[in-house]
Amino acid sequence: EQSYMESVVTFLQDVVPQAYSGTPPAEEKEKIIWVRFENADLNDTSRNMEFHEIHSTGNEPPLLLMIGYSDGMQVWSIPISGEAQELFSVRHGPVRAARILPAPQISAQKCDNFSEKRPLLGVCKSIGSSGTSPPYCCVDLYSLRTGEMVKSIQFKTPIYDLHCNKRILVVVLQEKIAAFDSCTFTKKFFVTSCYPCPGPNMNPIALGSRWLAYAENKLIRCHQSRGGACGDNIQSYTATVISAAKTIKTGLTMVGKVVTQLTGTLPSGATEEEILAHSNIRRSPLVPGIVTIIDTETVAEGQVLVSEDSDSDGIVAHFPAHEKPICCMAFNPSGMLLVTTDTLGHDFHVFQILTHPWSSSQSAVHHLYTLHRGETEAKVQDISFSHDCRWVVVSTLRGTSHVFPINPYGGQPCVRTHMSPRVVNRMSRFQKSAGLEEIEQELTSKQGGRCSPVPGLSSSPSGSPLHGKLNSQDTYNNFTNNNPGNPRLLPLPSLTVVLPLAQIKQPMTLGTITKRTGPYLFGAGCFSIKAPCKSKPAPQISPSKSVGGEFCVAAVFGSSRSWFANNPGLKREKDQSKQFVVESLYIISCYGSLVEHVLEPRPLSTAPKISDDTPLEMLTCPRASWTLVRTPQWNELQPPFNANHPLLLAADAVQYYQYLLAGLVPPGSPGPITRHESYDSLASDHSGQEDEEWLSQVEIVTHTGPHRRLWMGPQFQFKTIHPSGQTTIISSSSSVLQSHGPSDTPQPLLDFDTDDLDLNSLRIQPVRSEPVSMPGSSRPVSDRRGVSTVIDATS
Repeated sequence: EQSYMESVVTFLQDVVPQAYSGTPPAEEKEKIIWVRFENADLNDTSRNMEFHEIHSTGNEPPLLLMIGYSDGMQVWSIPISGEAQELFSVRHGPVRAARILPAPQISAQKCDNFSEKRPLLGVCKSIGSSGTSPPYCCVDLYSLRTGEMVKSIQFKTPIYDLHCNKRILVVVLQEKIAAFDSCTFTKKFFVTSCYPCPGPNMNPIALGSRWLAYAENKLIRCHQSRGGACGDNIQSYTATVISAAKTIKTGLTMVGKVVTQLTGTLPSGATEEEILAHSNIRRSPLVPGIVTIIDTETVAEGQVLVSEDSDSDGIVAHFPAHEKPICCMAFNPSGMLLVTTDTLGHDFHVFQILTHPWSSSQSAVHHLYTLHRGETEAKVQDISFSHDCRWVVVSTLRGTSHVFPINPYGGQPCVRTHMSPRVVNRMSRFQKSAGLEEIEQELTSKQGGRCSPVPGLSSSPSGSPLHGKLNSQDTYNNFTNNNPGNPRLLPLPSLTVVLPLAQIKQPMTLGTITKRTGPYLFGAGCFSIKAPCKSKPAPQISPSKSVGGEFCVAAVFGSSRSWFANNPGLKREKDQSKQFVVESLYIISCYGSLVEHVLEPRPLSTAPKISDDTPLEMLTCPRASWTLVRTPQWNELQPPFNANHPLLLAADAVQYYQYLLAGLVPPGSPGPITRHESYDSLASDHSGQEDEEWLSQVEIVTHTGPHRRLWMGPQFQFKTIHPSGQTTIISSSSSVLQSHGPSDTPQPLLDFDTDDLDLNSLRIQPVRSEPVSMPGSSRPVSDRRGVSTVIDATS
């Protein structure tokens, strides 16, 4: 690892190159405005047939990366081999947002109007296609196959962002959202009630495979879902000191604003958005921190309005998530968890969305986690989940990525849940068999909701101002309907506060991560950073301190690619990827360097004894890096592309698969294909005769066995007995343990090794008890003394 002196030297070499040496300046690089990891047909594991045999062939989806420059944009692919490939590069003025649109979902009723032109690239750039509209006010859709522009959608106000899935294209405007159908690009629905956010993301939304979440500007009680955010009672001493300092600071800035207003100059700090937001507050009291989730399939066409008069068609959930305005949101890959962050950036909330088919007011929103970043203010720009939803990475504008462990079902992350390569069940085998959950439920229902034994720390729903009241009638209905397992009803799961296990800061340039070993390849080469994984991080120069600017970073989880850089001669082994518990974390910075960080969770080193519930700590170290930033000398790579271009091949594969799924004839195929022949695994052709016999082969289970065996409970202990000398074998039917008459002397039964056995616990003394009188026996009890009573253990 670098010493302090070495890191200073590297810093001087990287940042002040001419000052200490006569070398010419490093080659000029283009300025990066934004970076993003993209999901498209190329890395769609569910719809691209190439990845369906993922376990047998070792095919892994490539990372797809988009870089927006001050002039134009660029698309990179980093396949599992680790050799980066440039897929697209243009210089046509600044680009605010761009997306590679995935092939749409089609059916017999709904066909794709642009199937010959795909893949399509949606771009929002400063000079639109018409040229006359104001900057950033139109979305242009270009075909990467033919190179022509196939559609342009004009708006009156500037566009902030684009989102897309296989059903819709979503255009995000100021306080508005417009959604367009993926097949025809006609307007599907629009939302006009978004809360204005100060930035960097002016109108934060999250688009899953079907649901769309956005920040609503008011809370409508009749649509409010159960649950929502619980109060965060985790303000530490530093927080109170900082907040005190903030009040002084805001006091000073207010004085400064008044002075500048008197002198007639507008403060440079106040942006147009802030002024707009202040004027909005005067008009109507907007409520910050409210989230609405709508179903893009069932929502009505036209304007989506959440109001007292509107019905809840298409509204999945509507709940308070924060007390401050929402800054960033993201769904997990399954779309059941939503992570939200507010403008302060101290705490991020993880919600589980449990829907009800009838209305959003019957849905439940469980606040599973509060991810506590720290006490200073930071704006969030990127949220990314691992594929198994056990890790979430939140990146702030300061260039720091915070790695948090979570479970998709809630609860404290520990060795049992996060140290195995596979996701474990919510309850371990011991917890299941011991029946601890039932005891816990009884306790919580007596205390009423989730309560903490420490007074003042209770985060019960009634204690939080944001919670809608849950009535006791629901709990009663739940038990009378013999349905204790409905997760939407009480009791709500407890809230867990999680601290980041790792904080990865972006260094100023690549050299400051670790000492450079091996070749430093410019361009798209990959070079390896061979550094031992030690718990002490290398000294890094944090960009937020040195430059004072904002740093765009994006992060994504993926299989490790550094093996190729370390051993270029080796062939990849099948099991090589399975040795890591966590996938590698890839972070691209605003300097155009993509770094692979290897994450190694391990039990807390200070823990006295390692058990299943031991907390975790994490080691991180950078393993490989790619320099992907473009220089002005590079040639552009513009469509039309060849048919063997990776993006075109992927679009063809996914479209073909979509045709087969819909039971349609793919274009260019020889003849009509029946559903059965086209896709073997969906159905095999059965004759009607077999269908009739099917019912007779159904196995019927009439009753279930006991929930747990008696001896599986925690109150039983099993001990080993080592007999010595003459022994008598005691079985359940022998009468040795009972004395044969009232005058008999107790005889020594067994010699035990007393080391591992507590004699008193065995009760060998002849303790006499009256035999149990059985119904129907006419003999008096006294006659039966001395006859052994056999109780069969299996009865």
